[in-house]
Amino acid sequence: MTDNILVAENIDAGYGDATIVQSVSIRVAEGEIVGIVGPNGSGKSTLIKSFLGFAKLFKGRVIYQGEDISGIAPNRAVGLGIGYVPQIDNVFPNLTIAENLDMGAYHLKSRTSIKAAINEMYGMFPELEARKSSPAGNLSGGERQMLAIARAMMAQPKLLFLDEPLASLSPKPAAVILSKMENIRENGIAIAIVEQNVKKVLSVSNRAYVLVNGTCVMEGDADSLFDEDYSEQRFMGLDGQSINNK
Repeated sequence: MTDNILVAENIDAGYGDATIVQSVSIRVAEGEIVGIVGPNGSGKSTLIKSFLGFAKLFKGRVIYQGEDISGIAPNRAVGLGIGYVPQIDNVFPNLTIAENLDMGAYHLKSRTSIKAAINEMYGMFPELEARKSSPAGNLSGGERQMLAIARAMMAQPKLLFLDEPLASLSPKPAAVILSKMENIRENGIAIAIVEQNVKKVLSVSNRAYVLVNGTCVMEGDADSLFDEDYSEQRFMGLDGQSINNK
């Protein structure tokens, strides 16, 4: 396995005075997909938000490409090569697809480089090019999620965080989104995915972490976590007391 691009150690995080995540450590290696799975309310989204300055980091440290970025301001993340796609409000609905992509390229210095980046996204997401003049608000759920990912990719990240990218999607568009994630990984970009749909995320992940009630109850290679000895109910934390690390 290649070097770790992100190492988070003993993270306590939350909002205000409330601690939601406790003593969680994860790592993401270059060019791999890591799933962060578990039931609703388990602290998955809070964990990645604490890496990016959207949630409060009470304890622990976050190392990105060898640099301690603990407590980073959200606006610094993009400049460091970290992309983030939130679960909701992740596109500008009144802007067209092309305009949304253009908004994602605000850090690029020339129209030539912006145009090249947009063309690259159209190559990766041809579904978007076909509707580039359509307002984002008119897109289906799957198309909107593709646009949100493509807009984050316009910043040319080395590490991409996705928060519940399959939420509310039917099986067919969910499968398309998963295939796009694999394409992104093939381009050498590391991805960390927060998701409740355990089976689908593990199908494309190299490794995964299972969070229940704000703590990590299991971690390992995705294939081993997908062992038939562990039911999906256990993965989702419905039988959290009986989960043990393998």
